[in-house]
Amino acid sequence: MKKSNKKNSSYFHDAVERFMHHKLAVVGLAVVTVEILLLVILPVIMNLEPNAVTPAVNMAPDKTHLLGTDTYGRDTFARLIYGGRTSLKIGFFSVLVQAAIGIPLGIIAGYYRKAAEVIIMRLADMFQSIPSMCLNIVLVSVLSPSAETLILVIGVMGWPSFVRLLYAKVLSVREKEYVEAARTTGTGNLGIMLKYILPNSISPALVAFTFGIPSAILTESALSFLGLGIQIPEASWGNMLNAAQSVAIISTKPWLWIPAGMCIFITLISVNLFGDGLRDALDPKTKIG
Repeated sequence: MKKSNKKNSSYFHDAVERFMHHKLAVVGLAVVTVEILLLVILPVIMNLEPNAVTPAVNMAPDKTHLLGTDTYGRDTFARLIYGGRTSLKIGFFSVLVQAAIGIPLGIIAGYYRKAAEVIIMRLADMFQSIPSMCLNIVLVSVLSPSAETLILVIGVMGWPSFVRLLYAKVLSVREKEYVEAARTTGTGNLGIMLKYILPNSISPALVAFTFGIPSAILTESALSFLGLGIQIPEASWGNMLNAAQSVAIISTKPWLWIPAGMCIFITLISVNLFGDGLRDALDPKTKIG
C-alpha cells in the first residue's frame, strides 16, 4: 500500500510539473481563475443590479455606467457580470451531468463487456447520430427555456463522449495485474471498479470535462442567441448578443455586444488552453521541458 501511495504521489508531482512547464496552459488557468473571482466579487463590491431600469436608455459608456446601458436602460456592465455567472454555471453543471451519466456507463460497458457493452455502446451511437443542436432546440422548446432546462438538455445530449473515453480506457485497465490480483483475493466487481478501475481510468474524463465546458458555454450562447436559452430579464452572454441583432445596434452601439462576445471568446480560448495543458500533464509519455 505504501508503494502504491508513493507511486501515486510521484505521478501527481510529475503531472503538476509537466503542467507548470506548459506556459499557455498556466496563462489559461490564470485567466479563468481571475475571471471567476471577478464574477464572484464584483457584484458585492460594486453593488451591481443587472435588472435595475434607469431613464438613461442606450447611453454610451461613462463613469456611472462603465459599459453604457441597453435599450431598457439597464447597466450593461452589471448584466455582463451576472451573465457570466449564468453562462459559466450552465457550462460547468451541464458537463457535470454528462460526466455523471457517461462515466459509470463507460466503466460498466468496459468492465462487464458482453450484453452491457452492446446495449450501452449502441445507445451512445444512437445519441451521437442525432444532430445535437437540432435536438437541443426541440427539447428546450418543449421543456421551456431556463438555466435548469439548458443544463439538463446539454448534459443528457453530451454523455456519449464520456462513455467512449472511459470504455476505451477500462478495456486496457481491466487486464492489468493489480485487477487480476484483486479478483483472486475475492474482491467484488463493485469494489474493483471503485478501487482500481475508476482511479486508473479517470484521467481522460478529467480532460474531457475541461474541454466540455467551453462547448457547453458555446451551446448555451447559441441557444440564447436564437431566443431559446436564458430568458429576459435574466442575463447571459448569449442573450446579450441576442439583444443586439439589429444592424443599427451592431454599427452604432458596440458596447451592447462586443463585451459579451469578447468574454465568450476569452473564456473559450483560456479553458481550451488549460485543457491542452491538463491533457499533456496527465500523459506520462509527455516529456518535461
